[in-house]
Amino acid sequence: MDILQELQQEFNLKSHQVENTVKLLDEGNTIPFIARYRKELTGSLDDQILREISERLTYLRNLEARKEEIRESIIAQEKMTDEIALAIDNAQILSELEDIYRPFRPKRKTRASVAKERGLEPLAEIILAQDNKTNPYDEAQNFVDEEKGVPDVDSAIQGALDIIAEMASDNADVRKKLRLFIKNTGIIETKATDSEQDTVYNMYYEFNEPVNKIAGHRILAIDRGEKDEAIKVNIIIDKERAIAITNEFFVTSDNQCTELVKNACADGFERLIFPSLEREIRNELTETACEQAIKVFAVNLKQLLMQPPVHETVTLGLDPAYRTGCKIAVVDQTGRVLDHMVVFPTPPQNKIDEAKLVLTRLIKKYGVTAIAIGNGTASRESEAFVASLLKDLGQSDLSYMIVSEAGASVYSASKLAAAEFPEFDVTVRSAVSIARRLQDPLAELVKIDPKAIGVGQYQHDMPKARLDEALGGVVEACVNTVGVDLNTASQPLLARVAGINATVAKNIVTYREENGAFTDRKTLLKVEKLGKKAFEQCAGFLRVRAGKNVLDNTGVHPESYAPCTELLKLCGYSLEDVANGNILELKERAEKITLKELSAKLGIGEITISDIIDELLKPGRDPRDELEKPLLRSDVLELSDLKAGMELKGTVRNITDFGAFVDIGVHEDGLVHISQMSNKFIKHPLDVVKVGQIVTVWVMEVDEKRKRISLTMKAPKPENN
Repeated sequence: MDILQELQQEFNLKSHQVENTVKLLDEGNTIPFIARYRKELTGSLDDQILREISERLTYLRNLEARKEEIRESIIAQEKMTDEIALAIDNAQILSELEDIYRPFRPKRKTRASVAKERGLEPLAEIILAQDNKTNPYDEAQNFVDEEKGVPDVDSAIQGALDIIAEMASDNADVRKKLRLFIKNTGIIETKATDSEQDTVYNMYYEFNEPVNKIAGHRILAIDRGEKDEAIKVNIIIDKERAIAITNEFFVTSDNQCTELVKNACADGFERLIFPSLEREIRNELTETACEQAIKVFAVNLKQLLMQPPVHETVTLGLDPAYRTGCKIAVVDQTGRVLDHMVVFPTPPQNKIDEAKLVLTRLIKKYGVTAIAIGNGTASRESEAFVASLLKDLGQSDLSYMIVSEAGASVYSASKLAAAEFPEFDVTVRSAVSIARRLQDPLAELVKIDPKAIGVGQYQHDMPKARLDEALGGVVEACVNTVGVDLNTASQPLLARVAGINATVAKNIVTYREENGAFTDRKTLLKVEKLGKKAFEQCAGFLRVRAGKNVLDNTGVHPESYAPCTELLKLCGYSLEDVANGNILELKERAEKITLKELSAKLGIGEITISDIIDELLKPGRDPRDELEKPLLRSDVLELSDLKAGMELKGTVRNITDFGAFVDIGVHEDGLVHISQMSNKFIKHPLDVVKVGQIVTVWVMEVDEKRKRISLTMKAPKPENN
């Protein structure tokens, strides 16, 4: 297989794009670096495509390596033929390759292997030949041998049929055709293990759906139901047709031998082929469903991490609770903790007036303009308390927002939190985290295992390594898109920058503590274990806000400083003009000279020049600032306040395959089913909404008993007067 050509065809790319991308990856370059600083070589491929190419490249290389292992094994067994060699060469996927190798794979003890040990393989070949002149029972007489464990003719025949059954099971063509047959015609059927017992899997107590149509989220729900022993799962097929397909490959005549071959094929299908393919197809369905769920999770996570920060706000974080009280932490604009305490406005204490006095004092003392409330236990009561307080204060510049506290408890009990806040207990750390999540979601959420952030479906059922890899890539992409302040970034945030691992991140923080703030990027080379390659990968993503060189506060890579300075000179500007924001006509002047001419003079590509101009026009720019701001509230609704037809504004909190959950200012998020998102057909909710998006919704139905809210994004039709 020509892997480069295969990638070129699969991704519909030009040959130089694939060749250069693979070369860059093999040289140890990170995906964020390639996506941002090697656009000329890749044809401006984004980080998502680059990751897909990298994953596919690994798969195809593993496939080639496995082909070589299988070739060597079959050759060592002296069983290689031109036909087998060709089949191995043409195999496109691992399962197809393993089917070819199946007959040659060392086996544990089977009925067929026992029969072979007893010398019955020649009898199996005689029966399989299906000669009209052959009487299989007469032939079997020649193989009866008490000492070998073949006491009579029936035992000999049975042993021979066991060998034929395994031959059918090991036949790659049989398996390929049956696999396709099961996928196209099979039905997933589930039944309750105890239909009297009420569980969350009720809808799967009597359920069936075609294998080729069942949705991924149903597969994951079925898998979990089976694991919890609430349901039994089977694939139902037309077994007569399946056995007939098996017969096609072995039945060549119509005589006594043929009947025995048919019996062996039926046995091989029932006992060996179908159970094996059923497992394989169910595993494949689960794998596909997991990949889809991971993609949804990854998109949700990216949208959550890239939510706009609430800049320049002194924020009060409130971690709700009942008996132990609500933990309060006030942080300044940079996230530094100013104060913390505990109040008891919730049951059973209900010290509302006392809590109001405390919070009023903190708000006045520190100039608090935003309150972040965790969405966990007692969140509803805490929100009602805060809304009442805001009404009493009547400050137009003071508002609150419910913040997801998913993973806050995991973080607050971690070694990282203990190192960051050694003087605080776990509950105070949690309140600080909640406040900081409102100020800068990305900087705070990178400290938490992505799986604990809670913006997906069935994340606990996903393959851990694959989920970690995918979500780690998302976090890395977000961090590098935004850029990181070299002098304020935490160790976990630095560790997500391209080219920097946990050890180097720790060394950067240590260097900063011992030597003071970085004044330029090149000082990074003095950090222990941060060599030239790591510097090349990370430097462009790190910002020095008030350094010696204004370019250190942009996305311009140090390798381009010289051509960048020359570009400014050719356009009549200087670095001082960049620092003062006096380069408003840079783009126009560059276009007047033409990018082509500039490229020839500067020795860098036209795409790089365009990127440099964009960076110079907005030094220190945070791309998140251009996104829709989060919805801050000043009042609260009760579930009982909701009425059908009511129009509300809400924030999308989570997206699944079947819909989106929207925070409308009630303790419970409402569900907008995929069918209620648009008047047009949509394949997936992600086509319409994203996490953090502010949407207009209308209440369809409220189930107070089950605390479920059904919403629609379809505007109601005006009533005719």
